Amino acid sequence: MIFRAICALLCAISTVQAALPDDDVLQYVDPLIGSANGGNVFAGASLPYGMAKAVADTDSGSNQGGFAFDGSNITGFSSLHDSGTGGAPSLGNFPLFPYTQCANDDVNGCTYPKKLRKTTYAADSVTARPGYFGLTMASGIHVDMTVSHHASLFRFAFPAGQDTSPLILLDLTDLSDTRQDNASIAVDPDTGRMTGYARFLPSFGSGDYTPYFCVDFHSHSRLRDSGVFVNSRASAGVQDLKISRSINGYPLPGGAFVRFHDPRDRDILARVGLSFISIEQACHNAESEIPTFDFDATRAVATERWREKMAPIRVSSTGVNSSVLTNFYSSIYRTMVNPQDYAGENPLWESTEPYFDSFYCLWDSFRSQLPFLAIFDPSALSRMIRSLIDTQRHLGWLPDCRMSLCKGYTQGGSDADIVLADAFVKNITDGIDWQAGYTAVKRDAEEEPYDWSNEGRGGLESWKSLHYIPVEDFDHVGFGPMTRSVSRTLEYAYNDYAIAQIARGLNILDDAEHYEGTSGYWKNLFREDQTSVVNGSDTGFRGFFQPKYLNGTWGYQDPMTCSNLDKSGRACSLTNDAAETFESSIWEYQFFVPHDMSSLIAHLGGPSDFIRRLDYLHDSGLTYIGNEPSFLTVFQYHYAGRPAKSTERAHFYIPRFFSPTPAGLPGNDDSGAMGSFVAMSMMGLFPNPGQNVYLITAPFFETVRITSPLTGKTATVRAVNFDPSYKNIYIQEARLDGAPHENSWVGHDFFTEGRELVLVLGAEESAWGRDAVPPSLAG
Repeated sequence: MIFRAICALLCAISTVQAALPDDDVLQYVDPLIGSANGGNVFAGASLPYGMAKAVADTDSGSNQGGFAFDGSNITGFSSLHDSGTGGAPSLGNFPLFPYTQCANDDVNGCTYPKKLRKTTYAADSVTARPGYFGLTMASGIHVDMTVSHHASLFRFAFPAGQDTSPLILLDLTDLSDTRQDNASIAVDPDTGRMTGYARFLPSFGSGDYTPYFCVDFHSHSRLRDSGVFVNSRASAGVQDLKISRSINGYPLPGGAFVRFHDPRDRDILARVGLSFISIEQACHNAESEIPTFDFDATRAVATERWREKMAPIRVSSTGVNSSVLTNFYSSIYRTMVNPQDYAGENPLWESTEPYFDSFYCLWDSFRSQLPFLAIFDPSALSRMIRSLIDTQRHLGWLPDCRMSLCKGYTQGGSDADIVLADAFVKNITDGIDWQAGYTAVKRDAEEEPYDWSNEGRGGLESWKSLHYIPVEDFDHVGFGPMTRSVSRTLEYAYNDYAIAQIARGLNILDDAEHYEGTSGYWKNLFREDQTSVVNGSDTGFRGFFQPKYLNGTWGYQDPMTCSNLDKSGRACSLTNDAAETFESSIWEYQFFVPHDMSSLIAHLGGPSDFIRRLDYLHDSGLTYIGNEPSFLTVFQYHYAGRPAKSTERAHFYIPRFFSPTPAGLPGNDDSGAMGSFVAMSMMGLFPNPGQNVYLITAPFFETVRITSPLTGKTATVRAVNFDPSYKNIYIQEARLDGAPHENSWVGHDFFTEGRELVLVLGAEESAWGRDAVPPSLAG
């Protein structure tokens, strides 16, 4: 054993290990990462899980998060946003827009409609920091912003050296132009206070929502006049407006404005209070959270909130380029932008439980974002779990996706089941009623909702009688897109395993055995003789999942359909003519049995053939690391006894596809899903969600230290022979708390008990981890 030879070295390193840097890690957080090239991140000012999110909005085709750093034009500055969502732009309600003065000193000399007033900005002026965003418009106006939890504070600095009579308008619009009838705004002629509301549609769901605003202005200059605008015309003689959507389906521009005399200090501040309850609550939120218009003090509080949230984790900077640190810490930052804490702002039901919104969507975030918070911010995660359970209590079903107080669309299974199970097996308990949680997840498995496009599962009669979801199913109980039969079967099986985990932990053993049994239904769609042709050549692999009809006969979907190589144009998302897999191919979904990898490997021909298939998936270009189904496939080599290959893949994808630049994400961030993938990969501990398993790979740092917010104990990963050029990435030996560790995984107690994992690295693959594979349902 090498251990005896290196024992003295390990002990010496443990004693003389250089102290980790205690500098402020916020210097390595860049909110602009992913603000271009379809990353769709929210790049502006926010608190952790904050409701107020202030940023410049652009007219980019990739403005889902408001600001896209791609040379597009500024259309306004608004205070409600989501992050990394893909699809239609989300929120962006009630943008402000400033002018230095109106032509001919006439309020009708300013341009009001959003599509006409848009303007460029100086790219080198864009600055984004945790809790802060700023830029300079082509007009010379510098606009920066910061936030409290429910309010934003904008500072408009008008250019010196010219006479101005600044006008600031508020537009009753949103990013996607979804405003419905009867939006309302009023402006006080004495103070300039603007109050109002409007009704909008969500970006990826059903229903509507009504946000309220309360805007106050602060300047050393006197208010000159105020009024409203409709379309392209304005008047200082009218102070109230109620406006329809208009007859052609496009919201008629409308809103209010205030105008000032030439400001002596060139600054005008606008405080925007927000609420989903009432105008009065919006005003209260602003007045209580930002009482004095002190921009620097408000920003300092926001910065400190982020500093506190980033405190649990520190990595060694020894030999590491600062760009690696920026990639790492910025990824962690993005895991706490969404979901958003709307506690006290839920108009749908009365409850003393927390309420979180912008779960967008759990299909994305169950894989690594929420498991990351189980380590990094368990108190916030427990509040999210309580919110999900409370939502089921009042609306009947756990959400799979939720935004803007609306039900989002269900992408696959009932993925809240996995979220709850992951927290349960990791002993996240603070304030959670786990009996109520079990009732909620069991209902997903047993009762079909009328509208399963929004919640729960469809096809449960077939699931219970045939033990799979058929293609062209007959479902008269509930309704949703009759597609995705393969991926839904696989996801339902995984969901049932998650339910079994909770049942076993609660000692409901009959249920545990039942759902462990139904979690094996994935086997019913495995066709042993199915072949696959890619780019005109037979891949040589036999055995793939395939759709099956109600009568038990096989259907067919080309295993490469919906892959990164598919050029057929086949719909692969939530349309009625879409494929039998969601957002990825059968080639990728053949690996989606996270709970029973030993059985899956047997179905795929054993460990050697399984490794060859995984290699083919990654080497052929079939997979797309910019989408969440690919995440776990990077690490599934562990289950075939080749953890070194998982390390190879992780170090291949980062930083080639994830870099600390505005265009540095390969796909939309999906509310921090991409961020958590990067963070946990770089830590060298990746989760298999719903299970007490973290797969060990070589970290990107010599030392990683994580202090558990629950216990105060610090877990440490140390890499011996760490090589910042990342040639020594193969684990030769491992010690856990000083003892040899042959398992290629650790449990959650590694973090809560503050354990130490020492990894000896080398330049060649070793035998470590080959014989002690992670646990599976079948052993």
